[in-house]
Amino acid sequence: MAVSMLDTNCELDKLTSEIFSILENKFLFGEFDHDPQFSLTKQHVFPLEQLKSGKHITGKVRILSIDGGGATDGVLSGKSLVHLESNLQQKSGDPNARIANFFDVVAGSGAGGVLAALLFTAGKDGRPIFTAKEALDFIVENRRKIFKSPAAGGFRRFFRSPENVFGKKFGELTLKDTMKAVLIPCYDLTSGAPFVFSRADAFETDGYDFMIKDVCAATSAGRVAIDMKSVDKKTKIMAIGGEIAMNNPTSAAITHVLNNKQEFPFCNGVEDLLVVSLGNGEACSGVAGKLSSLPTAFVKIAGEGVSDMVDQAVSMAFGESRSSDYVRIQANNGVGSFRGDEKKNVLESIDQMLRQKSVESVLFKGKKLVDRTSLEKLESVSGELIKEHERRKTSILPTVVLKHVSGGSPRTSSATSSSTLSSN
Repeated sequence: MAVSMLDTNCELDKLTSEIFSILENKFLFGEFDHDPQFSLTKQHVFPLEQLKSGKHITGKVRILSIDGGGATDGVLSGKSLVHLESNLQQKSGDPNARIANFFDVVAGSGAGGVLAALLFTAGKDGRPIFTAKEALDFIVENRRKIFKSPAAGGFRRFFRSPENVFGKKFGELTLKDTMKAVLIPCYDLTSGAPFVFSRADAFETDGYDFMIKDVCAATSAGRVAIDMKSVDKKTKIMAIGGEIAMNNPTSAAITHVLNNKQEFPFCNGVEDLLVVSLGNGEACSGVAGKLSSLPTAFVKIAGEGVSDMVDQAVSMAFGESRSSDYVRIQANNGVGSFRGDEKKNVLESIDQMLRQKSVESVLFKGKKLVDRTSLEKLESVSGELIKEHERRKTSILPTVVLKHVSGGSPRTSSATSSSTLSSN
């Protein structure tokens, strides 16, 4: 009995320390006063087991992961985001709601990285600079310029200025101007390893804040190597596309959350996560027998094979809750080729893909069709995102604690600035 009481006291002491650490941060940074969430009355006394699990108090960390270009150059995931944002607006009753309002973390590779930057970078008004519809239009209109790779095999090295495509949209905005936790990978030929552009690293470590226009150019580079530097010139990398390094960044996003107790203090496992993973179709379907395209096909097959394995592993990790807490949107292989440059033709093809039955990976058993369409999945998960959004309005403890630039609005230049903590 004495041992049991000792264990309970230790748990209470640890939990009390965590709670008061968060409350102290909010008090020190001026966010405690006049906040009804922090009026500690009898209604905020919870049993120990509820506090330990965090499910009833801190909720779920919401992750959005967007694959590399695949067969659709990012148009499939872009269109999925348009449908998701529309559902969120309708169900929340807020016509101005944005994707970034309903997620805590975004990870995007290649075309997915560009979409992540478009949707989660804030303008001078502190709101996302693009709606989902505007982001989709940008991808459709510029996909041939952004995702063009060398005609021959191998890599080409040169500095491709992002000014023409990305510079006009992002200007001097950097990773510190993003609204939520952002992870965008590329592959660094200098170190011979994947390199992840991270909002957290930009705030915490010198040499890791990069211009958003450079981040987009790096992750969408394909097999074109780009020399680039951090804002303070302390970090130099030679980047090739994120699709080569990490075509499906879902596992990287989950790992980032589970191992980052500073920003996600109460997230202990997949039971504390809500993940939406968007695919972009599979470019390698039907390449068998096309000997002239084998070098390119092998690269695509390798990337998509790894992407499918990530999907399978994550799905199995969620177990019985994968139908509600892990949602994967991917095109049905039976759709056929993605063709056409006319915007209308492109979007019609994508709409057809989303209306067909969705495809899901099964661990070590390939893939299967499920009864629900991708559109039905998006509508269902939007309801879960709304529930979490509403739950946080009455929460005592913050689910997420992110650093933000002081002054109430994002920076518009790369000048050094202090930061404060805020909870979400």
